Amino acid sequence: MRKQLQIMGVIAAGGVLGAQARYGIDRLSAGNPSGIPWATLAVNASGCLLIGMLMVVLLELTAPHRLLRPFLGIGVLGGFTTFSAYAVEVQELLTDGRALAALGYLAATPVLAVAFCWAGAALARTVINHRRGGHR
Repeated sequence: MRKQLQIMGVIAAGGVLGAQARYGIDRLSAGNPSGIPWATLAVNASGCLLIGMLMVVLLELTAPHRLLRPFLGIGVLGGFTTFSAYAVEVQELLTDGRALAALGYLAATPVLAVAFCWAGAALARTVINHRRGGHR
């Protein structure tokens, strides 16, 4: 039970940090005249890139503390990315009569999320192999 509480605690602490970073980016992009939620799209794509990189580094390069992956991966980056806001923004675009923008955003977000996660993992593996002198 104590280990579970520790994990929940680090996830919560990381989530606060990630959500605050996302909020800061959202505030910086306030006043977007196009109405397209570019900040959310950028946050989700960059967060997925970082998740891909993080998992490779933690699982293939290091022997991390047992709380590091839940803190960074689930907490910080889970709090940073915001697929709930994505769903609300799709609905808002539809409500505003912008069906084409909603459809584009609806399709682009998961495609970019998977692509950026894959790219982050590939980039991390490339850097690791280069530093090790290997050519996989």
